[in-house]
Amino acid sequence: MIRQFLSRQFAVFLLTGGTAAAVNFLTRILYNEVVPFSIAVLCSYVTGMVTAFVLNRMFVFRDSSQPVHHAAGYFVLVNLVAIVQTWAVSVAMLHYVLPHFGITRYAPELAHAAGIVVPVFTSFLGHKHFSFR
Repeated sequence: MIRQFLSRQFAVFLLTGGTAAAVNFLTRILYNEVVPFSIAVLCSYVTGMVTAFVLNRMFVFRDSSQPVHHAAGYFVLVNLVAIVQTWAVSVAMLHYVLPHFGITRYAPELAHAAGIVVPVFTSFLGHKHFSFR
């Protein structure tokens, strides 16, 4: 299993995922102008997820024999696990962890960034073995 994380494919996954994560992070700031933090995290996750699907299909798992509609369905299922991880970590960081340490400056950004990082490994395995097999 460790070999999978040392592959070129995983490196490209991290690059495309980093791009999708940036979209996720930046759109959360925009969404947060009109909806509460926890809703903005969910909305931005969906925006980042669409970005991630397109980039993964084009650059990471381009040899996939999975039809696009099947890949999209599995992609959404894998991301249901990841969105729960992202949301739970983001909200816990914002409301419990960061206040415990007295961190208030950029707290929503720090909390959301932590939430985005958490599902990297579980998402890679899920997409490799289900979404784009």
